[in-house]
Amino acid sequence: MISKRIYQLTRFAPSPTGYLHRGHILSAIWVWGLAALWKTQGVLLRIEDHDQSRCREEYVQAILEDLAWLGFRWEACMRQSEHFSRYERFLDQLRQQGLAYPCRCTRSELQAGGGSVEPRYPGFCRNRNLPWDAPDQGIRIQLPETTIAWEDLGKGSYAETPQQQCGDLLARDRQGQWTYQFAVTIDDWEEGVDLVIRGEDLRDSTARQIQLGRILGRPEDAHYLHHPLLHGADGQKLSKRQKSQSVRSERIKGISPQQLLGEVCVEGGILASYREVTISELPELLQASLNPILRKESL
Repeated sequence: MISKRIYQLTRFAPSPTGYLHRGHILSAIWVWGLAALWKTQGVLLRIEDHDQSRCREEYVQAILEDLAWLGFRWEACMRQSEHFSRYERFLDQLRQQGLAYPCRCTRSELQAGGGSVEPRYPGFCRNRNLPWDAPDQGIRIQLPETTIAWEDLGKGSYAETPQQQCGDLLARDRQGQWTYQFAVTIDDWEEGVDLVIRGEDLRDSTARQIQLGRILGRPEDAHYLHHPLLHGADGQKLSKRQKSQSVRSERIKGISPQQLLGEVCVEGGILASYREVTISELPELLQASLNPILRKESL
């Protein structure tokens, strides 16, 4: 049985590479609803613009406007692009520990060898002693062959070995961009996030982020809950890459915040039938949709 915990802070962390869509709104419903249900100190809005080659200021402003229009409020807004020195500091720490190394391997080379969406990196460059200041190379972090046991607050126990899943983690790519795995692990620790609520498509990232956090020195792991995703008519999850209908376009067509929240709650399995929903109702709706063990968290 899961004992009642006191969580300090959670976060909502969109990347500004496109407009928000209904999949983002379902995630926001879970984040803000559980933050209120479990009485955290609030929600941190983090703009994950670590990949400067794909992010646009237009999308940052749209994210802020769309969330405010829906009625979501946040304790603070952080931008990863303002914290690149933070990542440099931790990378230097790992380098001093002998846990970071340059890598010249390309994604296409790795995919040719494995053929998977996320190919495992087997450590080709780990012992090549490549120069640190050479152009067109990334930086990787050595992950020991350690099994990470962790508890998903919604789905139960997992035990995974990141070295077998993904191999040595890429911290910075060959174009000089910080990677999601490296940046988000550092940000969650540095910004005091101890409750991570996100879509189940990111569940495979959890063990490696926990392991990296421990390597960096985080004294206590964050807690995680992964919620269901929304899917389109083709069965694929809603995404910006598939040009899923945006919240911005729905606003232009005249939908109300309460109507959009109600429709997303039905599509996400939180409500059995449609009605308009307000932000203040989300904690109660989520409590009713949680499994019996999780309900004890809010008592």
